[in-house]
Amino acid sequence: MLGFLKGDPKKKLQKAYNDKLAKALHAQRNGDLRTHSALMEEAEALYAQIQALDKKGG
Repeated sequence: MLGFLKGDPKKKLQKAYNDKLAKALHAQRNGDLRTHSALMEEAEALYAQIQALDKKGG
């Protein structure tokens, strides 16, 4: 009934994915490759969730 009040889960995941990528890039530029690697793994997990939502919805 009030579905328009719910947030879009894909949009939320996309924002988190973009934030992780930006943080990973910053870590890489500062030479912190361990943090970069950890952030990239988290970003890949978020990307997999986004892809699952795309397959489910489309």
